[in-house]
Parts: sequence; structure tokens; C-alpha cells
Amino acid sequence: MRLAQGSPGQWVVLPGGALQVLGLAGKTDGGAQRGWLLCLHGEVLLDFPDGNFVRLRPGEGYAATGPWEALPTRAGSVLLLVAAGS
Repeated sequence: MRLAQGSPGQWVVLPGGALQVLGLAGKTDGGAQRGWLLCLHGEVLLDFPDGNFVRLRPGEGYAATGPWEALPTRAGSVLLLVAAGS
């Protein structure tokens, strides 16, 4: 979590490559990123092109199978991505 908070707005790839963490500094486009998203700290709003959204609190996760955007709703929010197929 500290690695992500030290590089806000940039995905940090953890050893092994299947895990990435992101300290959210603003709205982030998930684009082609697929897999499980887990909120490690703060609170994150996942927004989808069809108008739906999901709010994640610490310890909550969501399986992203399509395009998404993440917006932090609390300072210091951190997302963990477990890439699909890992």
C-alpha cells in the first residue's frame, strides 16, 4: 500500500507481475485492465460506460470484465488489481 501511495496515479507492478497497486490521485481510466479490483484503503467509485457504478470500501472487491474508470472518494485511496488469467 505504501508503494502505491508513494507513486500516486501510477500502477505499481508487484513481483510476479500478476498484482498491481494504484494510489488514486484522481479519476483513472481502467481501459483494458481486466481482473479483480480490491480496495485496500479509502473508498473508490468504479464507473462503467453503461451508467452503472460500484462503490468499494476497504476489503471489498469487484470482478472487472469490461471497461471501467475509478474515482477516489476519500484521500489516500488504493486499489489492488489481480489481473485476469492469473
